[in-house]
Amino acid sequence: MVFKEIAIKYKYSIALILLFVLIENVSFIIEPTFFGKLLDSLIDHFYDHEKVDYVYPLIIWIIVYLINVVGGTLHRLFNGSIYSRMYADIATDVVIDSKSHGDQFSKVLVRAELVKEYIVFLKERLPEVMWQLSATAGAIIALFFYDYRIALVCLAVVAPIAYINNLNRKNVTRLQKNIHDNQEELFGLIESRDTSKIGQFYNNTIAPKTSIARWNAFGYSSVKVLLIIIFIGVLFICVDVDKFTTGRIYSIVAYLWTFIASTDYLPELMESLASVKDLNQRFSGDEKIYENSTIPS
Repeated sequence: MVFKEIAIKYKYSIALILLFVLIENVSFIIEPTFFGKLLDSLIDHFYDHEKVDYVYPLIIWIIVYLINVVGGTLHRLFNGSIYSRMYADIATDVVIDSKSHGDQFSKVLVRAELVKEYIVFLKERLPEVMWQLSATAGAIIALFFYDYRIALVCLAVVAPIAYINNLNRKNVTRLQKNIHDNQEELFGLIESRDTSKIGQFYNNTIAPKTSIARWNAFGYSSVKVLLIIIFIGVLFICVDVDKFTTGRIYSIVAYLWTFIASTDYLPELMESLASVKDLNQRFSGDEKIYENSTIPS
């Protein structure tokens, strides 16, 4: 598979980016716990200035926050340069390989263009995958320490959410194949200078793109409806939380919101996964074309 070859060839560059993403994500996930403790310390200090010191919780929270900032900064700093160079190198190899096999110029162009979707997945979707996994797992684990009932409510909807999005991915994969087929046909029309069918080409792209939008809307709305279960369950549980404090309630709400927000990018992620799967199938018959890459891994 081409994607597998790319991942292996550039494993160290990709791992470096994902390390920064992981640092950013983990610090973001644990931050509500420390901010909740800081909030309780500030409230207690207001009522009893001598017995409660808020400085230590404040320092800890600032450190966690700065770690999040550093991780996010390094992620964005290296993200553009690494993946831009990676695309330039891979696209060049695709063109050279296609020409060596005597492919038509239109096929050479479309393959070089389609490879960009691999880079988009690595640059944008892969960090989103890490965010969704770490946010979901991290939020559920953190909520167990506050009240296991809230964590169980969140855990109960994970399987239905996974099923809905897997169904979405399977249907979108078929539609992405149609879109990629149309892209190859477009370059063929341009090469042959047959402009009479250009309008027909663009009309043919409407149906699959509309269907993808419908499936994305279905996945998004279905997941959000399921999450209503969490809201309702947590409303009743929060009033019964042991050692009820403002900071604890803040932390619970923050982790709950993190869990819910982690589902926002699922439709786009499923669409990108479907696109990558179709590209793998298209390139699976080709020779390995990434053996002579020049970018350091």
